[in-house]
Amino acid sequence: MRALVHRVTEAFVTVDGQTIGSIGPGLLVLVGITHDDTDAVCDRLADKVRALRVFPDADGRMNEALEEREVLVVSQFTLYGDARKGHRPSYVDAAPPEHAEPLYERFADRLDAQRGVFGADMQVALTNDGPVTLLLEL
Repeated sequence: MRALVHRVTEAFVTVDGQTIGSIGPGLLVLVGITHDDTDAVCDRLADKVRALRVFPDADGRMNEALEEREVLVVSQFTLYGDARKGHRPSYVDAAPPEHAEPLYERFADRLDAQRGVFGADMQVALTNDGPVTLLLEL
């Protein structure tokens, strides 16, 4: 399981011109799921995201975790794109929807997150804060 985590001042996702999810200050998490990911892996990654100390404390140092800030989670199978050969990425490492969708929902639920629509053509907008962006993988 992979997650691209952005610290944001705001983020939103739209589908067919309608805003599906939006947040203020917090984290936008793009999450990709592979074939052998399990509930346990999903839970560990969600817990890691929640505990990341990427927000500034009173001294301006990145020392605070998510706490009461918001989260927006968007499914992103292209995080498992492999472009080492040629110019067209291969997505064979991305889990099929019947395996990935329940884990995506579990991940978002565990973070009490707003979310996109699994498998939809989504437009994601964000205002990076920092910018702070991390790639996590379990």
